[in-house]
Amino acid sequence: MKNLNEILSGLSGLEVSGFTDIPVAGVAFDSRKVKPGFLFVAVPGTQVDGHQFIESAIADGAVAIVCERLPEKQNSDVAWIQCENSARVLGEVASRFYGEPSAQMKVVGVTGTNGKTTIATLLYQLFGMLGYKTGLLSTICNYVGDEKRPSTHTTPDPVQIHELMAEMVEAGCNYCFMEVSSHAIHQQRIAGIQFDGGIFTNLTHDHLDYHKTFIEYRNAKKMFFDGLSKEAFALTNADDKNGMVMLQNTDAQKLTYSMRSLADFRVKVLESHFDGMLLSVDGTEVWSHFIGNFNAMNLLAVYGTAVSLGAGKEEVLQQMSLLKPVDGRFEIIRSPLGVFAIVDYAHTPDALKNVLSSINEIRTRNETLFTVVGAGGNRDKTKRPEMAQEAASASDRVILTADNPRSEDPEAIIADMMNGVEAHQRNKVLAISNRKEAIRTAAMMARPGDIILVAGKGHETYQEIKGVKHHFDDREVIREIFGVTGQN
Repeated sequence: MKNLNEILSGLSGLEVSGFTDIPVAGVAFDSRKVKPGFLFVAVPGTQVDGHQFIESAIADGAVAIVCERLPEKQNSDVAWIQCENSARVLGEVASRFYGEPSAQMKVVGVTGTNGKTTIATLLYQLFGMLGYKTGLLSTICNYVGDEKRPSTHTTPDPVQIHELMAEMVEAGCNYCFMEVSSHAIHQQRIAGIQFDGGIFTNLTHDHLDYHKTFIEYRNAKKMFFDGLSKEAFALTNADDKNGMVMLQNTDAQKLTYSMRSLADFRVKVLESHFDGMLLSVDGTEVWSHFIGNFNAMNLLAVYGTAVSLGAGKEEVLQQMSLLKPVDGRFEIIRSPLGVFAIVDYAHTPDALKNVLSSINEIRTRNETLFTVVGAGGNRDKTKRPEMAQEAASASDRVILTADNPRSEDPEAIIADMMNGVEAHQRNKVLAISNRKEAIRTAAMMARPGDIILVAGKGHETYQEIKGVKHHFDDREVIREIFGVTGQN
């Protein structure tokens, strides 16, 4: 329980009416979750406007209402809090209700198109190895210390975030590393969080169905850095053309990492193999279990973050050599006949290009590279032909298939992708909408030593078809086809 006056104290831009010296039992923005004694925040959403459910929330026991528009008739038994942006206030009151947990830990957010999950998860791993109790908020899973919690969004809703952070504080966590999506920034889902650092990975084509233009997408990412305090640090990828844009208006300490230019933290790939690579990180050689230039940059961001948080450079580099790849990120499965299957979450044109480039840098060219890839339904259609074009340009054979078609026809999605395949490349491209059959076909065509990249779903254990989620795991399918069990 928290007193409403305590929750509202110090928050700006509020017009309060009614009796506010009352206990609050919980915070909700979904009227279906309101219980007696709750504070209900009416948020205008992309699909539904929470203002439509104010009466319902009061009927279910809400004692206070936060809204942007007051109803014509106001229940005198309820405290009313009017504001300009209820989405922002939701995060602020949720933080207050749960005791401002982000202020009691070191919280670092990771944003960018690709690499968020890998960097956040590796930071969680690394700081655990360094002896700290740590929390993680990510696409794959949330962790409160060692306790695993399911994840439904890249960035949870504000109430979930502050509730999970409060549990982290209660469990004794010193650090929390979290993915910060552009949707979450734009929708104010990170409001009320006191960040101690922010990391920018890169910016490529994605989510234009939501942001409409690339500039809007970029500016959503930039808002995160604009909001960092002078006590925080902002670590950006200097090799990305938008990297320095992120630092333009931030008050945070400005830091850079790079593979190609002068920066605060630098990395060079000395050797590459399918079982790892030898790196030079700030002049020190480190063996890594990861593959590819993009992962070298991910590891450098992890190193730069750890050092910025005060960890010793030598100890960080020692532990980095023990870090393990994240589920569904360049995960290799070998068949008894010597066929290599690589499962990766690459679901944007740039991510697919990076994975294929990494494979092509290591392979001998005496083998055939098959790429099995699809594109999601009810999402940004403009990247579909680009995905197919990247696959066709860098692979020997391509099988276009379903990803998560959602409510769309998989054949229509594949037709959109095929528009990106040039005429002279079409003879090496097949279209098989059934994803399992697409993977099976690639495996049947492959010879010992060949490589099969299965891209787009990575760690996901479902396939969404016509609004229904069916169990589907690329890794399980591959192991079944290869006749192998467990991890390779």
